[in-house]
Amino acid sequence: MHASQPNTAPKDDIFGVCAALGRDFGFNPLFLRITLGVLLLWNPVVVLSAYAVTGLVVAFTHWVAPDPRRASKRGELVAG
Repeated sequence: MHASQPNTAPKDDIFGVCAALGRDFGFNPLFLRITLGVLLLWNPVVVLSAYAVTGLVVAFTHWVAPDPRRASKRGELVAG
């Protein structure tokens, strides 16, 4: 019988822009991924540029204002 391997990919990966936006705004990130995939066929330079800028904005906002629920799950001290 084949034993399953645990997923060792970090949940806070830098290219998780769609997942982060979905988590922050409460929607399924698959919808955003499909939309980006379709738009890539139309104008890849603009879409990749927008994705990179959005990634920087998401990283900055998560650095400035981290989610206290995620911090408490990792065992960090949460002020409040």
